[in-house]
Amino acid sequence: MSGRRREEQQPGAFLGRGPVHALSLPVEKPKDFKGAMKRLAGYLKPGRRQLASVLLMAALSTAFGVVSPKVLGLATTSLFESLIGDQRVNFAYLSQILLILGGLYLFSALFNFAQQYIMAAAAQNTIYALREEINQKLSRLPLRYFDDHSHGDILSRVTNDVDNISSTLQQSLTQLIAAAVMLVGILVMMLVISPLLTTVAFIILPLSFLVTKSVAARSQKYFSRQQQVLGDLNGHIEEMLSGHLLVKAFGREKDTIEQFGRINEQLYDTSWKAQFVSGIIMPLLMFINNIGYVLVCIFGSILVIRGSITIGDVQAFIQYARQFTHPIAQTANIANILQSTVASAERIFELLDETEEIPDTDGAALDSPRGDVRFDNVRFGYTKENILLENLNIEVSKGQTVAVVGPTGAGKTTLVNLLMRFYDIGGGRITVDGMDIRDLKRENLRMIFGMVLQDTWLFSGTIRDNIAYGRTKATEQEILNAARVAYADQFIRTLPEGYNTILNEDASNISQGQKQLITIARAILADPAILILDEATSSVDSRTELLIQKAMKELMRGRTNFVIAHRLSTIRDADIILVMNEGEIIEKGTHRELLNFNGFYTELYASQFPASAD
Repeated sequence: MSGRRREEQQPGAFLGRGPVHALSLPVEKPKDFKGAMKRLAGYLKPGRRQLASVLLMAALSTAFGVVSPKVLGLATTSLFESLIGDQRVNFAYLSQILLILGGLYLFSALFNFAQQYIMAAAAQNTIYALREEINQKLSRLPLRYFDDHSHGDILSRVTNDVDNISSTLQQSLTQLIAAAVMLVGILVMMLVISPLLTTVAFIILPLSFLVTKSVAARSQKYFSRQQQVLGDLNGHIEEMLSGHLLVKAFGREKDTIEQFGRINEQLYDTSWKAQFVSGIIMPLLMFINNIGYVLVCIFGSILVIRGSITIGDVQAFIQYARQFTHPIAQTANIANILQSTVASAERIFELLDETEEIPDTDGAALDSPRGDVRFDNVRFGYTKENILLENLNIEVSKGQTVAVVGPTGAGKTTLVNLLMRFYDIGGGRITVDGMDIRDLKRENLRMIFGMVLQDTWLFSGTIRDNIAYGRTKATEQEILNAARVAYADQFIRTLPEGYNTILNEDASNISQGQKQLITIARAILADPAILILDEATSSVDSRTELLIQKAMKELMRGRTNFVIAHRLSTIRDADIILVMNEGEIIEKGTHRELLNFNGFYTELYASQFPASAD
């Protein structure tokens, strides 16, 4: 999958959105059904004692259930012989049989309950471990992965696919165990009653297995496709919900509904085919099994007439024959479920097998960073074939403000992503205070930086918690001071709950400008040595813009600042202005020096201020 790029084809670091999935994914089978099943089974190893208990409970439950038809056959034989011999019915004997039957059914139910209870615990422990592994994996994945995959698809893997596996482990696995034990138990009882009738009953088995295998093979590819399209649908919905204001602003509701309809139609088509193909197994098996039932009745009647078998044993055998088809049909149904489960498992394993970030070294930490930054012959490209930056050299001293300007796609955002080590460079080195950033742990490196971006990010929680996000051990007074410096304290106190006001999922219960002031307060509280600033006043009113500019000046004082500039009027006082185009720094200097140079910067400035000579 290929993600859409903003600027130098890479928005994920700041926008937090991925691409809409392609709608023409190929229909394919799971790549390695046996391998995925074996790997999934590996997650059950820690609970093997519980699984052994489940197997024991299933065996006991099935054993009591399997013996019941044979015992009931004794009662049938007793009644039949009493009627044929014109004798009185032996009610005492029948009462004993009924008591035995009641006990058998009761114990069978108790062991079945114990089996379900133990399996539920084992399944949930397994899913808990799988979710933990996925969560840890997501934290180790590079930013590139999130750029190249829609958030809806990732969420689908983490939620829908995991839930699908959970349902299979908790329900289908116990059914599969019970079905296997029942098959063995019934087979033993059938052989005990009559090897001949058993042979007759088994004539239809090869046909049953052939039908099951044939249908399952066809349904497998549709279940795989179903999970893929479900990820597409989730991706589309997530993107439309997060961008619903933009959709309405441009009047694209009809287009988004049509796009949803196309994906939904594909999901309907694949789901219908998967369910239909898998659903025909049961009718086909019932038809085949009824043929076997008729054969058993015919041969059983002949054996009774010859006196080779009792009527009660024939009745018990017919029950066994009917029960024997149940675990086969159940296994066939579970085989369908396993197709969907394996498709989900493979999607999860794809995520777990993704290439991780280069592991951190055990290098030294910068405990008191000054803020000196140097790019030394840096080379970088999002792909090996498409080199974006080549021989990039920048030197910034503590306390300087560096503005980075240039057209869309020039490399401005890439510069910041490399500095934060969201991406690793392909050549050269980047140093902070003389230390290569690759020799620092990412956590330590990123604590040196503070970011205030156009696209504010606030989580669902109190305003207090949002401000303290970058420094969780901050005191109440420190939080209040940061809010005052950021000019956010006044508006926060006007809210009904003040600092305890709960922000909703997208913080839509406060204005854009108020969001920005909170993010500035967060950066002030974190007290970073280096600031990365994207122009933060593009979508606010004039009064709020003045407040934000004042807060930004307070924030920038005494720190090294990297400013991604869009409006050139805001960077006149920058110590250094880097003019980038096509991944290269083509001009460098102060505002006045660049205007006097009369080059690319002058053209950019003139395009924004055509009547201005300064």
